[in-house]
Amino acid sequence: MSAADNKKLIQQVFTDSANRSGTTFVDSLAEDASWVVTGQYSWSHEFRGRDAINNGLMGHFRSFFAERPRTLAFNFIADGDFVAVEARGDNVTKSGQRYDNHYCLVFKVENGKIKQIKEYCDSTLVERVLGPFPEARKLAAG
Repeated sequence: MSAADNKKLIQQVFTDSANRSGTTFVDSLAEDASWVVTGQYSWSHEFRGRDAINNGLMGHFRSFFAERPRTLAFNFIADGDFVAVEARGDNVTKSGQRYDNHYCLVFKVENGKIKQIKEYCDSTLVERVLGPFPEARKLAAG
């Protein structure tokens, strides 16, 4: 796929996220995809495989919200297999706290599937609002 095709795929993922609908993200994940949460805090980890991403990382993340969380993208840069996205969250936790993190996400797309995601965000906000990531969930996620 071309850089333009890869960009279009990732734009659709974020369109669905903005609308709190769709399965584009999960359907677009390669079975052996990985999501690297960068940094040196409790959420930092490489989640390997579609299930570890969808049920491990994202399952835990979604558990904090009454409605499907959403992330609004405002800049996409595509080059070859990579699409970099600047985005911000627009969410309220079940306890009523705002969770509007700012992100830079770098996607690697191979053959129309998301192969890797690297996430850069405000780690202090993550732990202040969502708390530490459970070690047991990391071990289960691989």
